Amino acid sequence: MSTTRREMLFLLSGLVSSAVELEALPSQDNSLPSATYPFSELPMKTVNGAEISPVLKGKLATGEGLEVHETKLPPSGTPHAAHHHVHSEIWLIREGTVQLTINGTSPVMGLGSAGFVRSDDEHGIKNVGTTPATYFVVAVGPGADSQ
Repeated sequence: MSTTRREMLFLLSGLVSSAVELEALPSQDNSLPSATYPFSELPMKTVNGAEISPVLKGKLATGEGLEVHETKLPPSGTPHAAHHHVHSEIWLIREGTVQLTINGTSPVMGLGSAGFVRSDDEHGIKNVGTTPATYFVVAVGPGADSQ
């Protein structure tokens, strides 16, 4: 039994139509859902004198890893030694005065300041003020959701 060109085009158009319908369906991924994170409900842990409150961690719908936490450092406190990793990080300073060391430079940042460290740059942070310093860290990229 032979198939005519018309029959073949009809079958092909049905396959393409089915594929387009499947692509339009929402994917069943494990990305972070839209949500709110009330501060009063966040857990808190203490590491090297720093109070750290994890906010969220997971994958974005576009595939990047994301991790957000708030840290409160005592005067002269530092959460860990300078290091580097594949993901990028953003610091949003809520209160106090910190020194964000990036590849050997150490600018001082205060209330409302933001700092950014791109992938693989060595970085560390220290409270250089006389009062506790509080800041948010937003980590984005490969491995951010597994740290």
